[in-house]
Amino acid sequence: MTELIAQSAFGEVAALLVMAAIIGFIGIILRQPLIVSFIAVGLIAGPSAFDVVRSDAQIGLLSELGIAVLLFLVGIKLDIKLVRSLGAVSLMTGLGQVAFTSILGFFIGLALGLDALTSLYVAVALTFSSTIIIVKLLSDKREIDSLHGQIALGFLIVQDLVVVFAMIVLSAVGIGAGEGHRSGNIFIVLGSGVVLVGLVVLFVRYAANPLTERLARAPELLVIFAIAQAAIFAAIGDFVGLGKEVGGLLAGVSLASTPYRETIAARLAPLRDFLLLFFFIALGATLDLSLLGAHVTGAIVFSLFVLIGNPLIVIAIMGWMGYRKRTGFLAGLTVAQISEFSLIFVAMGLTLGHVDKDALGLVTMVGLVTIAASTYMITYSHQLYGLFEPLLGIFERKGTPREPSDGAHHGGNRYDVLIFGLGRFGTAIGLRLKNKGLHVLGIDFNPLAVRRWRNLGLDTEYGDATDPEFVAALPLKGTEWVVSTIPVHPTGLSHEDTRMTLLQTTRSAGFRGRIAVTSHSKPDTEDLLTSGADIVLEPFQDAADRAVDLLTGGEQMERTAIPEIETEEKITS
Repeated sequence: MTELIAQSAFGEVAALLVMAAIIGFIGIILRQPLIVSFIAVGLIAGPSAFDVVRSDAQIGLLSELGIAVLLFLVGIKLDIKLVRSLGAVSLMTGLGQVAFTSILGFFIGLALGLDALTSLYVAVALTFSSTIIIVKLLSDKREIDSLHGQIALGFLIVQDLVVVFAMIVLSAVGIGAGEGHRSGNIFIVLGSGVVLVGLVVLFVRYAANPLTERLARAPELLVIFAIAQAAIFAAIGDFVGLGKEVGGLLAGVSLASTPYRETIAARLAPLRDFLLLFFFIALGATLDLSLLGAHVTGAIVFSLFVLIGNPLIVIAIMGWMGYRKRTGFLAGLTVAQISEFSLIFVAMGLTLGHVDKDALGLVTMVGLVTIAASTYMITYSHQLYGLFEPLLGIFERKGTPREPSDGAHHGGNRYDVLIFGLGRFGTAIGLRLKNKGLHVLGIDFNPLAVRRWRNLGLDTEYGDATDPEFVAALPLKGTEWVVSTIPVHPTGLSHEDTRMTLLQTTRSAGFRGRIAVTSHSKPDTEDLLTSGADIVLEPFQDAADRAVDLLTGGEQMERTAIPEIETEEKITS
């Protein structure tokens, strides 16, 4: 069977795609990112198992194009406005985590018997966390707009900038050293790099906007142009000795200031994922399973370092800056893995002759362990916080000056209604209750929503409905209603129902008033009523009932104007 598949490159690629689909589906059932599944495909299809991978040149070409597109998409996101928008916490946490991991990781490598250069490569590789995985997991849990989610995205951007810098340095150090790079004087090559950067600057200033505007009239042509831009810059970068990675990055930077960058990025993301499949397959196929046993000790040590050390340094830095231990813990868990860039970085070192295949095998094993483990850690982050909360007090400054402390904004006031969830539905309810003369306090863990409510003249608190400490500190005494409009999305592993949690936390905190929650299905409504909800609001059913009243002669009520609310999609894009 293997020999039959290997008779043509097309048949080989087709077999690999089928394997990727099957193993990827199994990975989804096990709640694992596709990176793990794709590397597993390479291991199974490689010489250590079924030996399906024979068309090394074709698969290598596809993997190189995938890396070029990946770096292109990184470059297209490197807008100066984005860099300026990074808060102090993102910058300090990102740089602090990178410095801590690289320095301590270097000494761990030396202690394990690795040479200095290999230890440096491994240590730097351990500093990068996977933006793709983290964004996916936080989106599944609807925590992308939470404070810890926004901070996590901020220091991921910092890490991406470090990746860019590291690859540029690596290319400069390795000029003429690797196969396929043009040999020559380092000054000549760096001069060529300066010329290439100059061409990018001229293109951005004079050609990027008018050219993309014309191409945008045919979206398919715009995508083809973007791919061509990534490929040609990668080829030029490789030719002058800077490497395909830096070339692809500069191609992205050349289009970063155009108004069509988001469109380009969105259309190229599926292509990136498809082409990177071959990179991970090629990576897995190069690993000799018989030799991986020699790296077990090192892989375990480095994996524990990433899984425990990286979150701890984030928690410590955020605690020192005045954030609550809960926020630091939830943000810290997002860096408990290495990324696809870690593998690409070490693969670059292998190409340049700085490290051998053993180093790549070691980092790959660490990647498989940390990515798999961190997926569950992030998914069950709230349960883990409850488990470790008694031990985290040392990381929290008294008063948490950077974050609204419990009860900071309600100032001991009495409220008639507390509303959890300040989206469209919650805002509409809050404004209408205010118009009726009721005192309303809004609660949300999205800082943008909190700020919007304050701008509307409503009292609000930043906080998480699933945090028992926070709920207990709210002014529940004398409050008549607690209303939850938090949407529930049955995604992710834990399937935590915020409504059920809120029912439990409010009653445990001694609340004796009535509780209203939202539901979009009859079974949910029945379960919530059984669990202690006094009223279950069904927005679609209630809106339909009101519409029928109006259509059959019901009295038209004066509408309360609701200001435009930024959607989650706009914020996260």
